[in-house]
Amino acid sequence: MYKHFFKRFIDFTVSLTVLILISPFLALITLWLHFANRGAGVFFTQKRPGLHGRIFHVIKFKTMTDECDANGCLLPDEKRLTTVGKFVRSTSIDELPQLINVLKGEMSLLGPRPLLPEYLSLYSPHQARRHEVRPGISGWASAMGETQSAGRRSSTMMYGMSTTYALRSTSK
Repeated sequence: MYKHFFKRFIDFTVSLTVLILISPFLALITLWLHFANRGAGVFFTQKRPGLHGRIFHVIKFKTMTDECDANGCLLPDEKRLTTVGKFVRSTSIDELPQLINVLKGEMSLLGPRPLLPEYLSLYSPHQARRHEVRPGISGWASAMGETQSAGRRSSTMMYGMSTTYALRSTSK
């Protein structure tokens, strides 16, 4: 019951409420990014696998320009990242448009972060279980402040049939 109704209800209600409350702030960020990106657009979408591996378009604020070199190839990311974009990324404001994905039922507030589709064929059957739940705006590691660069501790996430997950951690 929780997995199919209450979790979705909570996700929808919280996302809608937050979007309404922060809409003036989102409008300011949108305007700020429009000028910082030199008219290159404000939103960035990317295909990601969701529930049952179905592909959806995750929505984020665009933090880079579309500047190209003389050959028409995009410049490296570090040259296209704007000052505003650095701020928006460092504060995770670029993730806020994903609340729209939550409203549409493509994501949840908490769940495994959606990876790129090219990784789908590389998953073991155990790893593929992450697609038994909706991907989340925030996962366990980000909620706990963990980073992948730590290297001192390895953690294995086991995503269960429900929307909860357990952590097994081994210290080195």
